[in-house]
Amino acid sequence: QVQLVESGGGLVQAGGSLRLSCAASGNILRIDVMGWYRQAPGKQRELVATVTRNGRTNYADSLKGRFTISRDNDKNTVYLQMNSLKPEDTAVYYCNADILTTQIEDLNAWGQGTQVTVSS
Repeated sequence: QVQLVESGGGLVQAGGSLRLSCAASGNILRIDVMGWYRQAPGKQRELVATVTRNGRTNYADSLKGRFTISRDNDKNTVYLQMNSLKPEDTAVYYCNADILTTQIEDLNAWGQGTQVTVSS
């Protein structure tokens, strides 16, 4: 069993900042790519950012410069620092991870999501 638990969402005014965290736990041997996705009401889920085990990052073009993804491999945790937030950043943010389990099984896991609301 593997579990991803997000935290750090909430309500913030436009221009403010939030930091999301996502901790993976369970029968984990290794985590490869970790990432964040978001889904706004009435829209499809979209990529926010990903980070590989060795720290290579990838961002949605529209978010470069405002969002920063990072991870702590020892803690199996990925972070998303969000600055200069805009009302259009309002969405449920989901954590995702490519995990090799102790049963030598490749698993793509999702967290339950955390709500981010940016008021104007």
